[in-house]
Amino acid sequence: MATLTIRKLDDGVYERLRIQARQNHRSIEAEARHLLGEQLGDRDVVLDELDALRRRMAEKYGSFSDSVALIRQVRDAG
Repeated sequence: MATLTIRKLDDGVYERLRIQARQNHRSIEAEARHLLGEQLGDRDVVLDELDALRRRMAEKYGSFSDSVALIRQVRDAG
């Protein structure tokens, strides 16, 4: 596993992290690790879920044409 050192962390951010860690019964390091994992680790899962939803929608409703030309036509007519 890798080690991360964060320098020049704002005192207010550190204090909020410390308070949140205490509320969650974790060390500051464990809380930071949890927050980073929560923010970065779930991204791939969410993107996979969105891609699966896009595929299901395309299967159910078909694909839609690009609307850029239509939007330009309406915009230029007005």
